[in-house]
Amino acid sequence: MKKYIHLILIFFFNLNAFSQVNNTLGTISLLNEAYDGYTLFSSHKNTFLINNCGQIINQWSSEYLPGHSVYILPNGNLIRAGKKGDGNISFGGSGGIVEMFDWNGNLLWEFVYSNDEHRLHHDIYPLQNGNLLVLAATLMSNEETLLAGRDPNLISSEGVLYNEQILEIKPIGTNDYSIEWEWNFNDHLIQDFDNTKNNYGVVEEHPEKLDINFLNNRDPDENWLHVNSIQYDETLDQIVISSRNLSELYIIDHSTTTEEASGETGGTYGKGGDFLYRWGNPASYGQGNEDDRVLYGQHFPHIIKPGLKDEGKIILFNNGIERDPFYSEIMIFSTPTTSPGFYNYTPNSSYGPVAPEFIYESNEENDFSSNILSGATRLPNENILICDGNSGRIFEINSTNDIVWDYIIPVNNSTGEISTQGDVIDFSNSTFRGIKYSAEYEGFVGKDVTPSDPIELYSTEFTCLSLSTDDLLINKIDIYPNPVYDFVNLNTNLKIIKVEIYDVLGKKLDFIKLDNKKIDMSNINSGVYIINIKTEIGIIAKKIVVY
Repeated sequence: MKKYIHLILIFFFNLNAFSQVNNTLGTISLLNEAYDGYTLFSSHKNTFLINNCGQIINQWSSEYLPGHSVYILPNGNLIRAGKKGDGNISFGGSGGIVEMFDWNGNLLWEFVYSNDEHRLHHDIYPLQNGNLLVLAATLMSNEETLLAGRDPNLISSEGVLYNEQILEIKPIGTNDYSIEWEWNFNDHLIQDFDNTKNNYGVVEEHPEKLDINFLNNRDPDENWLHVNSIQYDETLDQIVISSRNLSELYIIDHSTTTEEASGETGGTYGKGGDFLYRWGNPASYGQGNEDDRVLYGQHFPHIIKPGLKDEGKIILFNNGIERDPFYSEIMIFSTPTTSPGFYNYTPNSSYGPVAPEFIYESNEENDFSSNILSGATRLPNENILICDGNSGRIFEINSTNDIVWDYIIPVNNSTGEISTQGDVIDFSNSTFRGIKYSAEYEGFVGKDVTPSDPIELYSTEFTCLSLSTDDLLINKIDIYPNPVYDFVNLNTNLKIIKVEIYDVLGKKLDFIKLDNKKIDMSNINSGVYIINIKTEIGIIAKKIVVY
């Protein structure tokens, strides 16, 4: 006897309007130009995925405070950096542990890298091969620091220095890992202080290396670099790093071996682990002064992905610390190249450009500023998502710089306490970064994305205009037969843009063809599948059984 299953329908619809309310937190404004997606952020020991109305799509809990970044993987799992307080290495943004959870919140894997010699911090980046890029501070002893040519007068009272390290980690089992690749700042230092050391040289002539005695007018500090971001570009196989304290970003080659990454030759771009490009503060390599400085404690510089407006350019949140007057801004700029990934540089000059192509600043109508945390990303509809991290505010601007979505995190980041709608935030609700995923993102296929209540207590409901599930099921589209042996038919008057089929593990079948609203299923193995149908009005996902 054949066993039939109930169809599960999920509909994602662009938001058209909202009921005007005087919200003080959660979603405080929403216009039809907002990108239809789900926003991810961490606060206290929880990670939230919300829709534009502020309703919770999913929530994950950890034993650890953020440490800091978080991502949803293509299979729907969550990867999260946490704060594990082991060892002597400690500073703002320090972490120590990375955890992976499934969609239902079950812990699948954890990676601890925290002791007296090294500690994870700030950012991670999930690679397409399943590995992770992670940032770690490692301890350089006083002897090692002096051997690297550090001026003794520029060493803090602690007598040590933190090196910054990048590791590519391969998860193994539930709590194990292997190091697949490694890069260290201390392999690429130069100095003109001590001519008895191997790295002695003319700083101005070597922009591919970092001057160990450049402090950017700051007091001596073991955490002299404070790298706060690591991002990766798949097209170029390059890594973008951000140093908050030196107010610079750097691009390095990931195509190298670990051995090549410690030297100055090898890799696709021929420079080993030396900088391919740097920008923001040319005084760091003797090619400018304070007046030439562009960046001030920036966060989250990354290369805009292919297919998006300004693809290949760099976008970042320029925090504005140490600038008078203090203000924050979003920047987008093009890197000068001779060919993709090869950056143009004229000796005895600074890396271009002189100024960014796009700047979005706070104004009287939209006052935002954050001396720490924060970020900005380009969205598929050409909007920009901005995270004012220190204020716990995530908002979205359109092409004319109008705010089309505005959200205030209602969670006390220190205690986890949830605020009540109408309250005024008088505590730290900070967050490291906000990321907005398309409602069509593959990580959501086959997952329950039914919205629940907003995070805040006694929420004021936003009325997002959409069709009901029942109306859509009856009036818009029908799939038959189900279960299916050979062909499945799509009965609808809607224009079908694309059809995709996924197995229960989230793997997309790459041989599916749609012919006159009919799909050949005869070559598909028996089992349960999700059909994802993109139409002119939205996305419809249905579960189907193949016999």
